[in-house]
Amino acid sequence: MLIGLILSSAAFGQSSVLTDDEKTLLTDRPMLRNVLESGRDVWGEAAMKQADGPSYEFFAGLIPPLRYVNAGFRQYPIVLSAPEALIKARIISNGSAVNALGNHGAWKEIGCPVTFKVGSNEVYGSDLRRLDGPHYDRGYLPVVQLAYKSGGAVYSEEAFGSVDKLLAECGTVFVRFALKEGSAGTVAAEVGSGGAVEARNGVLRDSGGNALVSFDKAWKWDEARKALVASLDKSGTAELVIFAKSPAAAGSLAESYDKQRAECARVWNALLGRAMVVETPETVVNNAWRSLIIGTYMLVKDDLMCYSNGNQYEKIYVNEGLDAIHSLLLWGYKDDSRRMILPIMDFKREGLLYHQAGLKLQMLSNYYWLTHDDAFIKEQRERWMVQVNRVIDGREKTSGLFPKEQYCGDIAQPVYSLNSNSNSWRGIRDFGAVLDEIGDKEQAKRCEDTAKEFRPVIIDAVNKSIRTDVKPPFIPMALFGEEKPYEAITATRLGGYYDLMFPLVLGSEVLGVDSELTGDMLDYVQQHGGICMGMVRVHPGGQMYQVKQGVDDLYTLRYVLTLLRRDEADLALVTFYGKLAQGMTRETFIDGESSGLVADDEFGRVMYLPPNSAANGLFLTMLRYLLVQDYDMNDDGKPETLRLFFATPRQWLEDGKTIRIEHAPTAFGEVSVVMRSKLNSGQVIAEVTAPSHAPERMLLRARVPRGWRVVGAKAGGKALSVKSGDVVDISKMTGKFTVSFEVTKQ
Repeated sequence: MLIGLILSSAAFGQSSVLTDDEKTLLTDRPMLRNVLESGRDVWGEAAMKQADGPSYEFFAGLIPPLRYVNAGFRQYPIVLSAPEALIKARIISNGSAVNALGNHGAWKEIGCPVTFKVGSNEVYGSDLRRLDGPHYDRGYLPVVQLAYKSGGAVYSEEAFGSVDKLLAECGTVFVRFALKEGSAGTVAAEVGSGGAVEARNGVLRDSGGNALVSFDKAWKWDEARKALVASLDKSGTAELVIFAKSPAAAGSLAESYDKQRAECARVWNALLGRAMVVETPETVVNNAWRSLIIGTYMLVKDDLMCYSNGNQYEKIYVNEGLDAIHSLLLWGYKDDSRRMILPIMDFKREGLLYHQAGLKLQMLSNYYWLTHDDAFIKEQRERWMVQVNRVIDGREKTSGLFPKEQYCGDIAQPVYSLNSNSNSWRGIRDFGAVLDEIGDKEQAKRCEDTAKEFRPVIIDAVNKSIRTDVKPPFIPMALFGEEKPYEAITATRLGGYYDLMFPLVLGSEVLGVDSELTGDMLDYVQQHGGICMGMVRVHPGGQMYQVKQGVDDLYTLRYVLTLLRRDEADLALVTFYGKLAQGMTRETFIDGESSGLVADDEFGRVMYLPPNSAANGLFLTMLRYLLVQDYDMNDDGKPETLRLFFATPRQWLEDGKTIRIEHAPTAFGEVSVVMRSKLNSGQVIAEVTAPSHAPERMLLRARVPRGWRVVGAKAGGKALSVKSGDVVDISKMTGKFTVSFEVTKQ
């Protein structure tokens, strides 16, 4: 049904008689129709009015979760593989199959499909009312767990991708079935090889001798059904091993299930152990960041940061790939990020060369400041000189701008692009500062001179192109009158792409973070239907997205970073919790390029081509910047300011709660902070380990719950001045020290 009312998730599929709680939801929260038709982010504004501002719980109850895709298997897929493996498998999220056929041009087929049926030949998970899951082991490990009720039995299913080197090269998935409830049951694994299959010595092989499935003694081959069949009781299990590519030797691998499972957990936990430590009071946040790091590494193929897997997006893109890599760099994966940058530096797409040049130089600058790896920058001189020369030598003498290039990747219309010029300015300005830092004074001066001359030209072009006859004023992506204002931004395809592009201009900061022009651009999209739940929206039609009234949240990144840079914390938290609750799947944290807002049925909404590495990067980057912000506040291309805990949700400092970060990479070295709330004792205590290179300014904030306020602070027995209500300046402090905030009820 078309979901036109806002009900709690638990209400879907149940009685049409509303409970008192549901009536309250309808009274207090805007209906979906109003949300879609309004120019404002009415849900986001409602979230900010809650007791302590935006929260996961507020957004999670608004609409059904993400669940469906435009594929033959309909339920979203979960990629299973070893870290960075070249061959990957997929399990369908309702447990119905491994490597199911997509039967759609956008999807790639993987290996031989194996479909699971239980009881009286019922496809596992086909009735979502009787499905529990999918869940991850420990809330984040890629061991997929489900339970399904069929007949008088409940069947559990568990699956994971092998991390063993040889098996990982074959995209190997281990699957276990057991009886969770009931005295007896039957499970079948139907093999859709499309040809003859032979079962011999615990291995199913096709007519060419390729191993498809390895199975244990619980299974019997039913030739008529082309299925392995196992009878289960409460004491037994049945294991399968499914190959996307035939291994050199299959054998009785199913018997090694427990050993393989333990190794899978060990490898992924070891990878997470290389990241900065983040612990928040919200389990869903902690599980999300761990799952998203794992999910991103599952999309990487050797050195290639792929946009997705198992579909047409299984390749690299410059903007999106660099955003995903940057998110890993922010979380401490220096060595991996360094090698993943190189394929994207070498990649080019005609028609977008200036756009890409600016983003590549920005990425190299980000890498340098987080690592101070001057050797890498020097080694890559040949690569970055191509981009530097493109920016410096590519501008027209008459306009001072680049020649016309594509509006964006999907719109080939050549325009004088505000995006391309803005981001190339930012790239050449920032990289000039890096070159100056590493002693390449000649090239640094070329970059700095170009940046100094270039920025006023861009601002002048904006002033000539801005439409002040509409309110708020409209700043186009296509300069000099080639783009008209949009009454409703996502009502047209071009407007939908404007909504995806404007954050890139904001992120360049060419207009000035706190300038009137930046304020105009923010106001325009916020008042003309450009934002929902803090995420940028997309045109509702078109074959590409196949979603109804959707958001394209991965392109929200620079919008939310601009809000954080402007210290608009609550507005940024709308995006954070909107993404967490409605921009990814529940408990498995899978996201796509775009997500529908209108439900397909009472169980869920559709998303486009999940999973998505850049969408993962959005959340990972946001969480990092809620906690740690290293900024260039004086606009010279070199970071000098470190702001700590500047945008944490207020509920994270409720009495007794703790926020912890350890070994967080910054432009000044690693920083650690543990902040403990003792509101009922009148204190919030922060233990800080300062970075090795002192920033010019280092600030610490205690965002206490509403109804409380900070009235003083001390460190080392000395009083600290409290600014902006809850911020202390700790610039002169080094090493490890403690800051004690004094708090009281208002």
